[in-house]
Amino acid sequence: MPDMTGSDQRPIPIPLTLLTGFLGAGKTTLLNRLLKDPALADTLVIVNEFGEIGLDHLMIEGVEENMVLLASGCLCCTIRDDLIVTLEDLLRRRDNNRIAPFKRVVIETTGLADPAPILNVLINHPYLAMRFRLDGVVTLVDAVNGMATLDAHEEARKQVVAADRIVLTKADLVADRQEVERLRRRLLALNPGITLLAPDASAADLISAGLYDLADRPQALRDWLAVEALAAGSGGHHHHDHHAQEHEHEHGHDHHHHDMNRHDESIRAFSLTSDAPINLATFELFWTLLRSTHGAKLLRLKGLVAIAEHPGQPLLVHAVQQILHPPIVLGSWPDADQRSRLVLIVKDLDEAMVQRLWAAFLGQASATLTPPRATAAG
Repeated sequence: MPDMTGSDQRPIPIPLTLLTGFLGAGKTTLLNRLLKDPALADTLVIVNEFGEIGLDHLMIEGVEENMVLLASGCLCCTIRDDLIVTLEDLLRRRDNNRIAPFKRVVIETTGLADPAPILNVLINHPYLAMRFRLDGVVTLVDAVNGMATLDAHEEARKQVVAADRIVLTKADLVADRQEVERLRRRLLALNPGITLLAPDASAADLISAGLYDLADRPQALRDWLAVEALAAGSGGHHHHDHHAQEHEHEHGHDHHHHDMNRHDESIRAFSLTSDAPINLATFELFWTLLRSTHGAKLLRLKGLVAIAEHPGQPLLVHAVQQILHPPIVLGSWPDADQRSRLVLIVKDLDEAMVQRLWAAFLGQASATLTPPRATAAG
């Protein structure tokens, strides 16, 4: 049974924190640190990923039984329905004692997420707004790529405007301190009065923002949410025939035909895989060539690589544009799938060219490449 309080016996709302930020800002790293804090004990984590192969959920430590994966390619259209169904199901199982009574929910969004559809669900859905208390939006901003990202991607600007807290990451990698200061001023211009925090801020400082109050948010966010609520109420371009969707998925058809103003068709995600282990030098050469020739177009690369020199110990790799974070040799595979698998999110980059490059380095006639699809960056 749900926790009750007050004379009307309504359930005590469960606090929910939205963790967002553009590709490579460091959301998973921050979440792993926060989950070790007693303040986040009994927390259920929902991870939304973009791409055919899900990897991010494998990299969150210690919450296997309290994790739900939402794999949504078209965020503006499917995240709303997926999130509603998921949250309602979790509440049902919690109320019937079929799962542990989690005390908090954290939703980690994909880096391409427009927060408006998610906020619209949490604020305006009659049942979910009663059972959950939106307890703040935490947005991570990468100091290295922050200015360019804000210039190029409306989603990044919306993530900043929606925030209660902004965590400025990777500032230590920026040699010019004036660049960091310019970014800070821009963030404050987008969201006046916002609290800017360092990546080592305590869990209490990050998750205890208090009840999310639209009156304190910039007018731009209220305008976006009003448009989002209107689209959701009227069906708009979010309406789908679910039976038709299932039929099209079975036959490999793309059913996403929406208002193109909400989509950036130049951004695509695809996955490279290899069944055979790869020599470390071979992978390093592949990455070096890809970075040196197309680094600016590589929004994100993440993956697990089966290295021939370390049987049973995959290499965890993560890159944002031309920055390759130090690879980590894991002690074991995080799941039963022991193939090398890389997820790339790119802008204006020909995936067939990357496939040929991957195949050439592996000595294959062709590498395995999942069919690309354009994001719905809205």
